[in-house]
Amino acid sequence: MNSAGHSEAKTRRGLELTPFRGLRYDPDRVGSLAAVTSPPYDVVVRPDGLHHLQSADPYNIVRLILPQAGTADARNDQAARTLRRWLSEGVLTADDEPGLYIYEQRDESGLVQRGVIGALRLSEPSEHVVLPHEDVMPHVVADRAALMRATSANLEPLLLTYRGNGSAADTSVVLERVIEQPPLLTTTTEDGFRHRLWAVTAPDDVTRIQSDLARHQALIADGHHRWATYRRLRAEHPSPSPWDYGLVLLVDTARYPLRVRAIHRLLHDLPVTDAVASLEGLFRVQRLEVPLSDALEALAGAARDGNAFLLAGDGAFHLVDRPDPALLDRTVPTDRPPAWRTLDATVLHATLLDQIWHIPEDDPTRIAYIHDATATVRKAERDGGTAVLMHPVHEEVVRDLARQGVTMPRKSTSFGPKPASGLVLRALDL
Repeated sequence: MNSAGHSEAKTRRGLELTPFRGLRYDPDRVGSLAAVTSPPYDVVVRPDGLHHLQSADPYNIVRLILPQAGTADARNDQAARTLRRWLSEGVLTADDEPGLYIYEQRDESGLVQRGVIGALRLSEPSEHVVLPHEDVMPHVVADRAALMRATSANLEPLLLTYRGNGSAADTSVVLERVIEQPPLLTTTTEDGFRHRLWAVTAPDDVTRIQSDLARHQALIADGHHRWATYRRLRAEHPSPSPWDYGLVLLVDTARYPLRVRAIHRLLHDLPVTDAVASLEGLFRVQRLEVPLSDALEALAGAARDGNAFLLAGDGAFHLVDRPDPALLDRTVPTDRPPAWRTLDATVLHATLLDQIWHIPEDDPTRIAYIHDATATVRKAERDGGTAVLMHPVHEEVVRDLARQGVTMPRKSTSFGPKPASGLVLRALDL
């Protein structure tokens, strides 16, 4: 590392969460808080979702997290100028005193998720304090790093989970008491989620949360590229500095279990007929003339017995399962645990993408990663490509592999509900 401040981290254990002065929208300056929020940058289905959010309000957060211009430099300069303008106009204002933030999400089905937002000190991988479970794409990290450099801000929190003991630990005691008070903000987004935010500024409360979290390690549930970006930018700045920390939301999944969903693939220039034809003799392929919901049920059933995928894009669904064992022996690396070798994402990337379809996993002109199954299918049908729909993996598998230091293929999981972007930001120069 580039200073003694970084080497001191080797003596620390557990999560070190720090209060910060949150940047928040002035509700009197925007149409509504819901209209300026967005899903995380990598969930927005571009260009459809981007255009929708841009038209929702002139101050929507996508103008910062997904700026639009002809070049990367122009996009980042535009985001920096936009942020400075919103600050000077009072559209975004900094809270008067540093605090941690309690964040609650509640949907129409009754699901409730609560966690703590703060600035987390960036640990070394060797400390096993923050556990990644997926590989990252270097070009995405470079893109996010350039944006953060230009804006000098953490524009959206990444989602980390930890496992409390399920009892009334210090964090939950403070959390339950704070949420009885009036929140800083309440808004309901168009996906049906109600969002509430409270500030924790009392020194005793902050200390209780910090002491509790210091006993835990965390799993990156969502935000691997932003975590890698935080670490890259920290290495670029002499320590101590604000770049030693990154904006996170920490959720105790013993109290608030997350949903784990799959992230699907869209193969831009591979027609379904070609994709299916290339699997002859290597996988079993069944054509399904059924609605998407029924096709996903068939996928879930097949996934219980082994690797399985759904291909779509030609008006039907093709259930792909029962791979030839010799094919897997030949294409899947053998230097990882069996739990990794048998993942659907492993077989997809090592066997299908690499060996059969010859599609680089990090080439955005050839492949896109989309969280919504319906959107993936529609885009494939519209563009003549192939949608590859995945079945989600269990959280226990993810956590066990992470503890072994084994990362899953890129975009293997989607944990949620994800924090809405735009409710609280962190400026590094405050």
